[in-house]
Amino acid sequence: MLRKCRSFIPLLLTVGCVSLMNPAAADKLTYPQSKKSLHTDDYHGTQVADPYRWLEEDVRESNEVEHWVEAQNKVTFGYLKALPHRQAIEDRLTELWNYEKIGSPFKRGDWYYFWKNDGLQNQNVLFRQRTLTSEPELVVDPNTWSEDGTIALGSVVFSEDAGHMAYSIQDGGSDWRTWRIMNLETKEVLSEELHWIKFSGVSWTNDSRGFFYSRYPAPREGDAFQSLNKNQMVYYHRIGTQQDQDVLVYQRPDYPDWGFGASVTEDGRYLVLTVWKGTDDNYRVLYRDLNEPYALPIDLIDNFENEYSFVGNDGPVFYFKTNLEAPNGRVVAIDIREPKKRREVIPESENALSSVGIVGNVFVTEYLKDAKTQVKLYSISGTFVREVSFPGIGTASGFGGKRTDTETFYSFNSLNRPPSVYRYDILTGESELIRQPKVRFNPDDYVVEQVFYQSKDGTRVPMFLSHHKDIKLDGNNPTLLYGYGGFNISLPARFSISRLAWMEMGGIYAQANLRGGGEYGKAWHKAGTKLQKQNVFDDFIAAAEWLIAKDYTNSSKLAIQGGSNGGLLIGACMNQRPELYAAGLPAVGVMDMLRFQKFTAGRFWVDDYGSSDNTEEFKALYAYSPYHNLKPGTHYPATLVTTADTDDRVVPGHSFKYAARLQEYHSGDNPVLIRIETRAGHGAGKPTSKVIEEIADQWAFLVETLDFTPKK
Repeated sequence: MLRKCRSFIPLLLTVGCVSLMNPAAADKLTYPQSKKSLHTDDYHGTQVADPYRWLEEDVRESNEVEHWVEAQNKVTFGYLKALPHRQAIEDRLTELWNYEKIGSPFKRGDWYYFWKNDGLQNQNVLFRQRTLTSEPELVVDPNTWSEDGTIALGSVVFSEDAGHMAYSIQDGGSDWRTWRIMNLETKEVLSEELHWIKFSGVSWTNDSRGFFYSRYPAPREGDAFQSLNKNQMVYYHRIGTQQDQDVLVYQRPDYPDWGFGASVTEDGRYLVLTVWKGTDDNYRVLYRDLNEPYALPIDLIDNFENEYSFVGNDGPVFYFKTNLEAPNGRVVAIDIREPKKRREVIPESENALSSVGIVGNVFVTEYLKDAKTQVKLYSISGTFVREVSFPGIGTASGFGGKRTDTETFYSFNSLNRPPSVYRYDILTGESELIRQPKVRFNPDDYVVEQVFYQSKDGTRVPMFLSHHKDIKLDGNNPTLLYGYGGFNISLPARFSISRLAWMEMGGIYAQANLRGGGEYGKAWHKAGTKLQKQNVFDDFIAAAEWLIAKDYTNSSKLAIQGGSNGGLLIGACMNQRPELYAAGLPAVGVMDMLRFQKFTAGRFWVDDYGSSDNTEEFKALYAYSPYHNLKPGTHYPATLVTTADTDDRVVPGHSFKYAARLQEYHSGDNPVLIRIETRAGHGAGKPTSKVIEEIADQWAFLVETLDFTPKK
């Protein structure tokens, strides 16, 4: 484990200025000076230098970091603004973005609720209507909450009688949420506000008088965006009262790393507490009988060995999605009166089970078949009913509702088709198209295909490809390769306006489904974690090599992109094979693999990454950590690092330190820049205007560095 730390005269050394020629501005570009210290840490006998440790300080609390950010942004935005195609790209992005977007409706009480965006609104707006064809009525418009659009409406949860709605507010992209309550008859917002809530929803009791939620203790002043999130507690809030009157329901001060999800069963009888301690889907489970006012929570699953995701119940019989003896997932029933017994309801499939719900008294199961959506319906007894048909390669989402519903709704989209909304009749199995967006492009001009390639160790890896149908495979196409590869998160083929714009300009979009994700169940995920994390990078590098070998592109036309864990991916792959790519776009990345667990939610990621406190895991982390594996005198690809000042998921210090050292060590003429957004976080809640500006900057950067002329 980390034993001692030596810091000699902080900020003693200074990196010299580095210059390059900006092709767009034809002026000499000089990077800001980044101070260095002689700070060194001892990891299990290995001395590790961390000269930019000072850049971990919160930009809101440190004048020195604030000045560094301002200086970097001045250089970066000066460069980007001068790029010749940038304004045209932003104009076209704005045009493409400007179409009406309507989400799948969901019924609560006598109303159908849905999200809508007129086109360029910074935040989506919540509406409701009596029938699917009646005139919509405004419920909440978060665009009125701030002039710059940086305050977003997050989750909405309705009371059982549909008379009240609890909703969360996200300010500046932070993971912290403030919850408010609205009377849905009068649309009056009640006086109470609930604070310091993160990684938690709310669950109403069936009497509609209040709800359960989880919160953290208030952090010390100045620590809200960096301190570790510990000691989460479950509370009950009664509407019409203030938060300081909330009742503490459950806490475990003896296990400060544990977190809790609280859910009331649909019949209102039980409170189910799902206990988690990291990003692995392995849970402990407790339940409490709400009919007994003095009942205590009872352990049902008393270990973290397997996934137990609560699906629903029939009285004392609880249904769970689990990977117990089923790496691809299955559904089991547990009678709480005989908690040691497991009855299989839906057996494991050859495809990965990603989610399960009960709607219309049937199990609606969603699988991933080679990273493509597959939805099957089963009776409560486990008998197969039918499979839902979809129009091609793509992704379906939705299928929510209650056991008494006879209808549900879903949307279907693909890389070349924006989401269309369908009503699904559970009794007949018929899908009816009810909403289709009117877009300013022809989806039939673009092709979507899935290919498979071999990784370094022979593993077969899927990849989606999409491009204009007139593209010629001459090995000279500008190509953007995207990846993630972690935390059991899958990358299906989803529509994105930004990717459409890229393809419209003449680019190829490639999306590799790397190990570490959830595309093929538990084994696929675990093969990309901890001591096996290098498999993820090998998969991504093999994807790049395949695209070149098959004459889609060449190294001078290939860019790579990823965000968060995907930002780590880009940093590591640029270090390991800098000659293979012309440009990299690492966004909000985890770049210091030795210290990520010391900030905000970072400690949860130990499940996937391991920890530098462990000797063997330290060796693996140190071998690929992007910040630590930059080498002096290396010619790196053109790089545009992106992060945001209020990112309290992956704190911006990761990107700050990485960019400072990259600018120090880079020997070539390629620009290596960092773009730091203000009043924005990890990504969720970012206003449309900021999204368009950032993408325009990224695409203009790639047009310049890949040296091609956009076709439109």
